[in-house]
Amino acid sequence: MPMPFFHTLIRTHHITSRKKVAHLRKAADQLSCYALLRTGGSPGLMYCKGSEEAVREWVSTVQRLRYMDFRLLQRPVVIETMTTQPDEKSGLVEVETVKEFAAAMEQRKLTSWWKTAMEWAS
Repeated sequence: MPMPFFHTLIRTHHITSRKKVAHLRKAADQLSCYALLRTGGSPGLMYCKGSEEAVREWVSTVQRLRYMDFRLLQRPVVIETMTTQPDEKSGLVEVETVKEFAAAMEQRKLTSWWKTAMEWAS
């Protein structure tokens, strides 16, 4: 039976601390989940995909880092499409602009989902 994948979306005021990013990179590797971060300024955005347990633990890890203006925009939910393999390797990927983050969401066919979570949908 195919394994369901979960994903979540987090917004913070900013993501600039290299020490915190290193901690998140280590967590993504240990949890075998995929994480996409928009770093370098405001807003800080984090997308995580993996098993339910991994995604929930990822959220807990981010909360423990006490990011300013932490907002869980989308609680961990199952991804509508069921697959046997994730389309990304586990680990952390950083992008510098919201435009790059949006392109990554579009590539995953998640544009509507993430715009709704960001309250940008019309």
